[in-house]
Amino acid sequence: MMLFSLEPDSAFARALCAQLGVEIAAHEERRFPDAECKLRPLVDPAGADAYVVLGLHGGPVDSPHDKLWRLLAFVATLRDHGAARVTAVAPYLAYARKDRRTKPHDPVGLRYVAQLFEAVGTDRLIVLEAHDAAAFENAFRIPVTSLAAHRAFAHVADDLARAGPLAVASPDPGGVKRAQLWREALEERLAKPVGFAMVDKRRSAGVVASSRLVAGDVAGATVLLLDDLIASGETMHRAAVALRGAGAASVLACAAHGLFIEPAAQVLAGEGIDAVFVTDSVPPFRLPQHAAVRAKLRVVPCAPLFAEAIGRG
Repeated sequence: MMLFSLEPDSAFARALCAQLGVEIAAHEERRFPDAECKLRPLVDPAGADAYVVLGLHGGPVDSPHDKLWRLLAFVATLRDHGAARVTAVAPYLAYARKDRRTKPHDPVGLRYVAQLFEAVGTDRLIVLEAHDAAAFENAFRIPVTSLAAHRAFAHVADDLARAGPLAVASPDPGGVKRAQLWREALEERLAKPVGFAMVDKRRSAGVVASSRLVAGDVAGATVLLLDDLIASGETMHRAAVALRGAGAASVLACAAHGLFIEPAAQVLAGEGIDAVFVTDSVPPFRLPQHAAVRAKLRVVPCAPLFAEAIGRG
């Protein structure tokens, strides 16, 4: 196995290597005055089972487009020089949210990204919590794996379950299956009933509109509110307010990816959400160090999930 990390000093890559018992393979990256770049391995990849790690979230230095190009170019380079298999490991996958047409003449960004990965010879792609697992799998003609983020939060529920009733909720209709899978896993893990709820939400032209309609019983329960990502925080905040209005004792917002774009620091610091759990797929660099929301923030590692997936081959 040969594992490359294209993010300088990546804590995720170091943790993944520690889980797998390997060292990060050396590579060179040169950036030219006109902003072009060149990447090459400093070890011979011929015959290797190679893994290339790079999260495709924007920032803190490069845009998603820059990162996507660097990842694709490096995968292609490894194939050019004889790697037996190349797996791209992208904890956060750019453009995964644009998986269908919702307006006339819309693009389908996820499918275009899939075609790019296929074109450069990627053998497999592993990501954490694709926006829509079915759409993600259907977009690709190569083997892909979307790891369920709720497995990283399993320990969160253990202590909560001893304190009283527990429920899992989706902040919108699109995330119902994701939340149901966690509820089923928790019932098996805890050997006790776990409630379920869904909050109504609509989005058009980037504007979120929701009622306070909650389907399900959360009265007196600690609610684990699960989504694939937190961007501005508005979806989680609106859902938490609705759940509180339906009688929830407390609400914990859980998401695979914490993008935390403005005004997330202010929105999530407000009442309604007791704690915010995200994985380290995206470092919370957009949250100011002294923001009040950081007192609520809990970042859990996702490298063990990737190590397990890689170990399965």
